[in-house]
Amino acid sequence: MATDRDSVLEAAVGVLSRRPTAHLDEIARAAGISRATLHRVFPGREALIREVGALGLRRFATALDTARIEEGDAEAALRRLVDAVVPDAALCAFLAGENQLYEHEEINDLWEFQDARVRALFLRGQQEGVFRVELSAGWLSEAFFDLVAGIGWAVQEGRLAPRESAFSLAELFLGGALRRDPQRDPRRSDTP
Repeated sequence: MATDRDSVLEAAVGVLSRRPTAHLDEIARAAGISRATLHRVFPGREALIREVGALGLRRFATALDTARIEEGDAEAALRRLVDAVVPDAALCAFLAGENQLYEHEEINDLWEFQDARVRALFLRGQQEGVFRVELSAGWLSEAFFDLVAGIGWAVQEGRLAPRESAFSLAELFLGGALRRDPQRDPRRSDTP
């Protein structure tokens, strides 16, 4: 019987996004295979981690393409990105928690390219007057990705319903990122 590589990767995501130090036995059990079979599919933990990371980055790239973040109003583009990326929030949680991935040049380069696209969205939004200019585009990108990862963890742990996750992410993020009317800025001492 052939083992479906994608099913093994999905099972690994489910385990590793919650417990990055999980043993291969746990991952094999979650995939419904033996450890020996897991080793035939992936020669070791590092290979499995790298494949899960590459899967996460491929899915994130697909979400960026699907959302067409370079097109239209920046807020609308961000909302499209939220809708496109939330189904793979668990992969984002894995990417956020697995620092060893970024020691691999190919994965690091892929991440940098995708992060540059998200930063460009925020920079464009700042130039359009949509996003706050006192927060750097780099920080907005980092915060967005971290919130996506948080959604992944919250859904996995049952603290957030999957159907509420896109709305929750968009509203929380945009509540802090959208540019405010300076007359109503709570930091101003002359605010009515």
